[in-house]
Amino acid sequence: MAEHPELTQQQVMDICATYMNDEHLKFVQKAYDFAAYVHKDQLRQSGEPYIIHPIQVAGILAQLNMDPETVASGYLHDVVEDTNITLGDINELFGHDVAVIVDGLTKLSKVTYVAHKDELAENHRKMLIAMAKDLRVIMVKLADRLHNMRTLMHLRPDKQRRIATETLDIFAPLADRLGISTIKWELEDLSLRYLNPQQYHRIAQLMNSKRSEREAYINSAIKEIKAALQGTNIQYEIYGRPKHIYSIYKKMRDKHKQFSELYDLLAVRVITQSIKDCYAVLGVIHTQWKPMPGRFKDYIAMPKANLYQSIHTTVIGPGGKPLEVQIRTEEMHQVAEYGVAAHWAYKEGQTSKVQYDEAGKKLDMFREILELKDETNDAHEFVDSVKGDIFSDRVYVFTPRGEVFELPKGSNTLDFAYLIHTEVGNHTVGAKVNGKIVPLNYQLKNGDIVEMLTSSSSAPSRDWVKVVFTSRARNKIRRYFKQEDKQDNAVKGRDMLEHQLQEMGLHPGDFLDKQPMKDLLKRLNYATEEELMSAIGYGELTALVVANRLTEKYRRDKEEDDKRKREQAILAKNEKVTTLSKERKPQPNAKKANDDEGVIIEGVDNLLVHLAKCCSPVPGDDIVGYVTRGRGVTIHRSDCPNVLTSGEDKNRLIDVKWRQKSDNSQSFDADLEIFGYNRSGLLNEVLQTLNAQTKNLNNINGRVDHDNMADIHVTVGISNLAHLERMIDAIKNIPDVYEVKRNNG
Repeated sequence: MAEHPELTQQQVMDICATYMNDEHLKFVQKAYDFAAYVHKDQLRQSGEPYIIHPIQVAGILAQLNMDPETVASGYLHDVVEDTNITLGDINELFGHDVAVIVDGLTKLSKVTYVAHKDELAENHRKMLIAMAKDLRVIMVKLADRLHNMRTLMHLRPDKQRRIATETLDIFAPLADRLGISTIKWELEDLSLRYLNPQQYHRIAQLMNSKRSEREAYINSAIKEIKAALQGTNIQYEIYGRPKHIYSIYKKMRDKHKQFSELYDLLAVRVITQSIKDCYAVLGVIHTQWKPMPGRFKDYIAMPKANLYQSIHTTVIGPGGKPLEVQIRTEEMHQVAEYGVAAHWAYKEGQTSKVQYDEAGKKLDMFREILELKDETNDAHEFVDSVKGDIFSDRVYVFTPRGEVFELPKGSNTLDFAYLIHTEVGNHTVGAKVNGKIVPLNYQLKNGDIVEMLTSSSSAPSRDWVKVVFTSRARNKIRRYFKQEDKQDNAVKGRDMLEHQLQEMGLHPGDFLDKQPMKDLLKRLNYATEEELMSAIGYGELTALVVANRLTEKYRRDKEEDDKRKREQAILAKNEKVTTLSKERKPQPNAKKANDDEGVIIEGVDNLLVHLAKCCSPVPGDDIVGYVTRGRGVTIHRSDCPNVLTSGEDKNRLIDVKWRQKSDNSQSFDADLEIFGYNRSGLLNEVLQTLNAQTKNLNNINGRVDHDNMADIHVTVGISNLAHLERMIDAIKNIPDVYEVKRNNG
């Protein structure tokens, strides 16, 4: 896969200058200057200045010809989350539109969640809803995720897999539904690179090995098509279409085929000037070669939901080999490559927000997202519904009057009824497909003509919840029964919540019907307390979850108050110990207690000193001392997380330094983590390299994950930082070792 060179700020501005006027260029430059200033002291995981990331995000957006507000938001998208700048500041400096986009991208970092997955679900929910209101939010997010995926090699393997999985589940499907294939393909290929590196590199190698053979075949097919089109007066462009690694992997996996069995790796694309010419080219190609049955799709007559239009046909081409041909106009090609971004491309004199709103009206996806938001209050359920109902493969069916409806693949006639209207679903008694009576769980196929049979006296069955396929239909059925049983459920739910609060040792009267309850209703998107209690009684929410959220501020304030009291007591005692230590004069001939660790404590002597096990500092590291409770001074590396997150304990940190020694006889422990491909002999080579570098190999263990990637942990004895760096360089030179990290606490 081709590497993307990083853009400089000047290159981004040069791209913007191709379609923006001077006033808009100044606006974009102002956004960069502001972001560069507030991010100036921050670094990425790679050690590079943080501002490189916003520059790349803005550059990707500029390459899509996004409007000035969107490009500016590319520079500013992390400012509120990672600095002290507020949304109010952004609104004042850059206007309402930029503030809305940045807000939609800012994670819910001020809320404390019990589990990371809860936080992730809430962040996705917020982003998707913001996107549905202003489509530019997702454009910036896709650009942000694309650059993060391009630089994913700087993170730990477990984080790489988590982010790649999230990209494949959420962001690649989003790009697909928006029709932005240039971003979709790259996100999918990069995700596969980290989720299944063996298959990724294997397919890439196979593609390279057969490249010359494929190119010769494509050139032969193009030559024959050009000859057949001579004399038709059709203006066209024609070229070979490269296949992407993830799409090949998916076909091999889903169809259980080997690489050599895939025939649609060979493809030709023809770009014409008009729709009439598209069909004329199709006629010529079908005259030249026989089409393969079942391999013709006309997306011009029936566009995809993401506005994609093209004719696809597979024919028996030169030499009797299958050949896929795609035919489209230039405008269709722009939409195919850049999706709705092609509609949004900034045009002088037009109001940006109006353009985006008009483009959004063409995409049912955003209406569906807002409907799902109204139908579920749980973040996990909302995100699962979006992934299942909106990002899945689609089927297209017709009403008897010829109207086209799109549903997720796997939907049945009952899902179709609730898609038409809630009342149609609630009063359904049967269904006809292609003129024949079918059961309600009949799975719809492309091209089916569906007619729903209804009766005003009928009502849903509780079993329908298990029958329907889509979350939208399921939520509408549940809502019907919630309304039916609302009063009983509200009483039951209140009793359950009161009981839960009592079990937590709290008095229900301190929280119910008071400000904490009003705040909770707003957070959970319930209009009234009765609706919330009914949700608990119905089982949509658990009493434990509601009780935890209801008492969250109270418990956090109490915990902070208790912690403050404990810290004050500890500090008072330590201040007394430190004062006594400073007043005590050192004995001229006495051996200093910290000689054994090779550390000097500034201004203090005769204190017990030991090296922290969490970060294992060695001579040459920047270090800091931490006055402990009754155990003297612990020496940490300055970048140890236990020191960086010590909060108010920072006044217990003291200056220390390494004592200069004349030899390297003393040994210090260092923890290393080694990542590589688990081939035969890898561990043996690692051990040989370590033994050549140190006499003290104190501990070694490892594991192999499902992708056959090895993760080896070692504890070695070294004399100083330079010794450690030589050892790391030696390990990195071992074949199939791709990363060596020193544990950082």
